[in-house]
Amino acid sequence: MDIKRNGSQASGKGPGDWFTGMVRIDPLFQVVSPSCAAGNAVTFEPGARTAWHTHPLGQILIVTAGCGRAQREGGPIEEIRPGDVVRFEPGEKHWHGAAPTTAMTHIAVQESLDGKAVDWMEHVSDAQYQG
Repeated sequence: MDIKRNGSQASGKGPGDWFTGMVRIDPLFQVVSPSCAAGNAVTFEPGARTAWHTHPLGQILIVTAGCGRAQREGGPIEEIRPGDVVRFEPGEKHWHGAAPTTAMTHIAVQESLDGKAVDWMEHVSDAQYQG
């Protein structure tokens, strides 16, 4: 058994190449072989969001606080709230983040394929974010 104590792993700032706005990433668990899953708690300040991206084995988001938005390519912007669970299919291009006036926190779980868990793409424009 391995217990990661709350506060034992440093928070980090979401890199500007991957996010728009203020984003904090709190690591929860890393890939430990033979598993290939990792998880982070991610907090988005109002208006903050990911860039468009895909995951080779998909992604699961569990919203824990606030109000957010998520969108898959070609689909409508969906509002997401605490208790909602969002699943993106492998290779599905998408983004997610906070609502314009409300912060949002979710737990993100994704698996790595050949050591890679995400493919980052272009930023979500303000026009795309506003819908």
